[in-house]
Amino acid sequence: MTLVRSLSLLRSKNFQTRLQRFYGNVKLRNIGILAHIDAGKTTTTERMLFYAGKTRTMGEVHRGNTVTDYLTQERERGITICSSAVAFNWRDHKINLLDTPGHIDFTMEVEQSLHAVDGVVVVLDGTAGVEAQTITVWSQAEKHRLPKLVFVNKMDRPDADFAACVSDLLQKLNTKPICLQIPVKDSDGNLTILDVISQQAIIWNNASLGREYKILPPLEAHLKDLQEKRYILIDELSGIDDELAQVVINSEGFEQVSNELIQQALRRAVAQRKVVPVLLGSAYKNVGVQRVMDAVIDYLPAPNERNQLYDCFGEDFVGKVFKIVHDKQRGALTLVRVFRGELKKGSRLITTRNTSEVVNKLYEPLADEYREISSVPGGDVAICAGLKHTVTGDLLTSTASALKGAQKRLQKILKLPESGAKVEEHSSKDGDTDADATLVNEIFATEPQIPDAVYFCSIEPPSLSTQNAMEAALKQLQREDPSLRVNYDSVTGQTVLGGMGELHMDIVKSRILTEYKIEVDLGPLQIAYKETIEEPAMDSFQVEKEIAGSKQSVSITLELLREHKEPFSLDKSGENAANLNTVRPRMLHVIRKGALSALDRGPRVGGQVVDTQVRLHNITIGRGTADSFVMAAAAQCVQKILTTAGTRLLEPIMALEIVAPSERISAIIADLSRRRATINEVRPKSEQNKLICVNAPLAELSGYSSVLRTITSGTASMTMQPCGFSNMNSNDEVRAIQRAQGFE
Repeated sequence: MTLVRSLSLLRSKNFQTRLQRFYGNVKLRNIGILAHIDAGKTTTTERMLFYAGKTRTMGEVHRGNTVTDYLTQERERGITICSSAVAFNWRDHKINLLDTPGHIDFTMEVEQSLHAVDGVVVVLDGTAGVEAQTITVWSQAEKHRLPKLVFVNKMDRPDADFAACVSDLLQKLNTKPICLQIPVKDSDGNLTILDVISQQAIIWNNASLGREYKILPPLEAHLKDLQEKRYILIDELSGIDDELAQVVINSEGFEQVSNELIQQALRRAVAQRKVVPVLLGSAYKNVGVQRVMDAVIDYLPAPNERNQLYDCFGEDFVGKVFKIVHDKQRGALTLVRVFRGELKKGSRLITTRNTSEVVNKLYEPLADEYREISSVPGGDVAICAGLKHTVTGDLLTSTASALKGAQKRLQKILKLPESGAKVEEHSSKDGDTDADATLVNEIFATEPQIPDAVYFCSIEPPSLSTQNAMEAALKQLQREDPSLRVNYDSVTGQTVLGGMGELHMDIVKSRILTEYKIEVDLGPLQIAYKETIEEPAMDSFQVEKEIAGSKQSVSITLELLREHKEPFSLDKSGENAANLNTVRPRMLHVIRKGALSALDRGPRVGGQVVDTQVRLHNITIGRGTADSFVMAAAAQCVQKILTTAGTRLLEPIMALEIVAPSERISAIIADLSRRRATINEVRPKSEQNKLICVNAPLAELSGYSSVLRTITSGTASMTMQPCGFSNMNSNDEVRAIQRAQGFE
């Protein structure tokens, strides 16, 4: 029995009646805007704010005056770096909108935001279709089971291709697009939108900045095609929605099906994630945005229609922290999605890490502007001031007993072990079971899942007097951005930053300079190599010392194996089972912690040792030996095996998509072949351009965007994102080690 089916036991009529109290405004939508970089997310958001009356002028990315891109670096570079929340009213509904970054370096910002929304609008560039980062953000939305709308932007451009974008959705994203609109251009290139459901033509008035538009009957030339599209839409929906199918059967045709019935069926299908409505327009030219806002109200779910997982909290308050920002005047501000209950100013809250917090003030979100409010109902989003220890991903509840009670309810319904909230993945006839288990784990998880860093570098303050200020700045930045890794290297005595890319590291340095006024020095960027063992290896380690008059002794035998799943195991063979059965569980935890800590730093370049399992064969611990001594002995044994047996380097591989004119393809491929790249595919992108899909080592791609511009005279574009790690040959390993040691 899957989780959603199990939770239906909780949702009795009485419970539903009580639940309505916690949604002070069911006319509410929480949405995120997702897209590849430069598809037009921020521009679309600006138009929404303008048409909703929230702003008096429309900001432009190229002018650096947008509401949601408020950081200095965002306005200077013309890209979104941090996700930001805004709230506005439309058609008697409140919409909380999260504008997210499109660059792969800031994918963690997208992941955080998806915890707070009930649906997403995916923006496509009408001239490019589904791009690399579109696939990434789509997968993230799928993981969170979010209903989606698609807005095909930039349809005013001559090279825009609506049919190709729809085909991309079908083929690349394996989804079922439902086209609600058709584009028509006149001889001057002006865009008119034909609405498939209402059978009307919609023309926007540029003189009014798109605030006004006319709804007219379609031209005779378009009428037949538009009617045929409506019949196709009804046919597709009736194959999914039983209620609409019954109406079609009873009326013996499509002619009697009303617009209202179509919209109701479409709303149900979207909520079940069976279809994706597709709309079109041009945000920059102020065409089609209001219809996207209408579609958000009509088709995306309200908060009380989702998040049944949180019903296990009953009438208790529960909220999720999805973003933290630092304001110069207000300090740390925590963005919270309220799932159940009501959040009030002055509330005392408990986090999943058992820390206590007090909400000093509450604000309504509008990027970096704040309007103070007294309370926030269930389903809404708010900004809290005064939370000192809360971090991204924390679950906030009213009391510790509320959290424990919710865990017990889920354990009872799902027949989980009493040991904790983690749900073991298991097979089922229902394909959603594993996803259910993952979502349950996310509710009670104390740490967010952070992607591996691909670059690292040292960071130094300009003087010893600014050391503390630099550490405080890094602590704040890491609290805002969990994908930023900050570690102290005890070997070199340096503070080391780990990040998702060159741009990510550059942004961190710029923010420390502009926001904290510290002129830090970053060392050269180093590739975040990983290490792994080639063959299984086993060794013993024995140590005996007297510390403060107490004799400490440990004799331990460990083996390292190639294993991708379980990092630590016990040898259950007959000769060792008797010995290990005498070791207490607490001591096994100490040994495990010490052994796995040694895998954090490999012997070759200090990279993390992965795909390696530590197996305990035998251990003898002297009487009175301290836990810390046992832990150190386990770590030293693992280090001894790694040093003796040796490791191989694994280098990060990047997936590149390059769009370039056909005549430039041969020069690009010749350059890529010198960079140890693997050409996966070369296929037509448009009449003039081709798309090259490539996997290449990150070490060979430093400054590649500049090289590509030189090769193609600025006519090519590229995107890249991490796609795993790969073994290196001996010659490349030698070069990588020399580079890491500063000899190249």
